[in-house]
Amino acid sequence: MVKYSFGTGRRKSAIVQARVFRGSGKISFTNNKTVNPLIIEKIKEVLTLVSKEKEFDITLIVRGGGEKSQSEASKLAVARAVSKIDPGMEKTIKKEGFLTRDPREKERKKPGLKRARRAPQWQKR
Repeated sequence: MVKYSFGTGRRKSAIVQARVFRGSGKISFTNNKTVNPLIIEKIKEVLTLVSKEKEFDITLIVRGGGEKSQSEASKLAVARAVSKIDPGMEKTIKKEGFLTRDPREKERKKPGLKRARRAPQWQKR
């Protein structure tokens, strides 16, 4: 039986599912053909904070969003999973703000407007 911790991260329309295993520090993507270096950089931020860079193997499933939002979502997912493995690290991770989800989403377009709030230019005649 494989022992791992699971974490989900969301940002805008990106959703990342992370599985964190005890291992040698390998990061792999289940469904991405191209590896985004920004995602790896953000994940290493979390691991260096708790000084466990070479202790966990991480498997990610990345869906939706752009590069930036995928990287932020992956950071949240890994932080949640790591804090479940060792609850002693949760205080450090939370203090740095890695367990806080960024709730900002794109506002929907309203009828009669060009975007969410942008009205057509007013004409006098």
